Amino acid sequence: MTQTDPFDFVIVGATGDLTMRKLLPAFYQRFRLGQAPEGTQIIGVARSKLSSEEYRERGAKALKEFVPSDSYDAAQAEAFLELVQYASLDAADKEADWSTLKSLLDGHEDRPRVFYIATAPNLYVSTAAAFADKELISPHTRIVLEKPIGVDLASAEEINTGVGKYFSEEQIFRIDHYLGKTTVQNVLALRFANPMLERSWNSGTILSVQITAAETVGVGARGPYYDTSGALRDMVQNHLLQVLSLVAMEPPASLTAADLRDEKLKVLRALKPMSPEAVANDTVRAQYVAGKIDGKAVDGYLTDLGDDKSTTETFLAIRTEVRTPRWFGVPFYLRTGKRLAEKATEIVITFRPQPWPIFQDAPQPGRLVLRVQPHEGVSLTLSSKDPSKDEFRLREATLDVSYPEQFHTRYPDSYEELLMDAVQGDPVLFIRRDEVQASWRWVEPILAGWKEDARALETYKAGTWGPDSSKDLLARDGSKWLEDF
Repeated sequence: MTQTDPFDFVIVGATGDLTMRKLLPAFYQRFRLGQAPEGTQIIGVARSKLSSEEYRERGAKALKEFVPSDSYDAAQAEAFLELVQYASLDAADKEADWSTLKSLLDGHEDRPRVFYIATAPNLYVSTAAAFADKELISPHTRIVLEKPIGVDLASAEEINTGVGKYFSEEQIFRIDHYLGKTTVQNVLALRFANPMLERSWNSGTILSVQITAAETVGVGARGPYYDTSGALRDMVQNHLLQVLSLVAMEPPASLTAADLRDEKLKVLRALKPMSPEAVANDTVRAQYVAGKIDGKAVDGYLTDLGDDKSTTETFLAIRTEVRTPRWFGVPFYLRTGKRLAEKATEIVITFRPQPWPIFQDAPQPGRLVLRVQPHEGVSLTLSSKDPSKDEFRLREATLDVSYPEQFHTRYPDSYEELLMDAVQGDPVLFIRRDEVQASWRWVEPILAGWKEDARALETYKAGTWGPDSSKDLLARDGSKWLEDF
């Protein structure tokens, strides 16, 4: 574990759900490991009129609720909260009273300083401008921008250009918490540290790739935000395209930020463009209606939202291709949704069948499943002789590795590593500006086609795997989703 010197970490939007549910628990875990040494300041900034003591009380409740019981210790939580300060401030307002925040940062210009902006994206530029106006940007300052970076290419460029007036590209850390997941990073290890896999990682061996991010929860309190976003903006433009780029990229020259991000960018630029015909034929969009989750009745999206006119998609499936020699002819399927049958984020690699099979009863082609969450691990499905039969019959056998059981360790939350990387100035797991541009360029034609109703909005019952048309999308290629094998 890399130890750090004292630092200042300013969270703008510090009373929000993200801070309480993810950021403070992540810092607590790193404090336990010695990565938040004495003298460090974690400074919450928000408009709520609170004292530092009142804010710590909120933080104490959040830690007790959101830190897993096996790593929560009341004494350690109390010690950690001594590092936490609070400044009541509208950080996007230059005319506000900045005296408290400035006094906390005064004299610390030579140590790492991170501004984490956990607010609505339309406040990013004005907040950055206010930091510059108050002369709070030092040579050791970084700014972390939460997703989404805009709602389309034009707004993303406006944010990047606006923030770029005050921070250099090297100081801007665009966060995607999926890249902080150890199991997502493990895609690189499985591919490039295991020659057997890397030499098979091509269209000659692989039949298809599917990437799923399924949730059982509805929109909950995020309804107002989600209704302006939808599954495509919320999950695909950032999370799933980043995962796809790691799966499909060529080997980087090194694991430096520049080399790794260069290869990811090549994949994003090589995605097959989504023409109007492709939007109509290769996408599915749907919205959940009332159903059952774990045997309990749940409402539909419109009821959750309190609006009977919304056409926002809560589920989507997309078929695309990566136009490189390695992946010629291999379909990539992306799928995400709310109120689905299970919570699961996984990558499924389906291998090609034998061209001349000698076994007439051979099962489906082998599959490699990379489980990102919740059961982190990897499994490989193979054909094996059925020991219960005298004749030579085959059945599936699965080689399965659970990472927590294999390594006997706690798997950290994705924000833990990302927060410390921002402190240490390591951008390798953050997104570069040209990656944001390439993602939006690919997504925008889908948004435009859906706006013109090129693909009609369907419905699906909560507790299912989405509409049947998502199965049809794969059936055209003779494939199916993992749960249907």
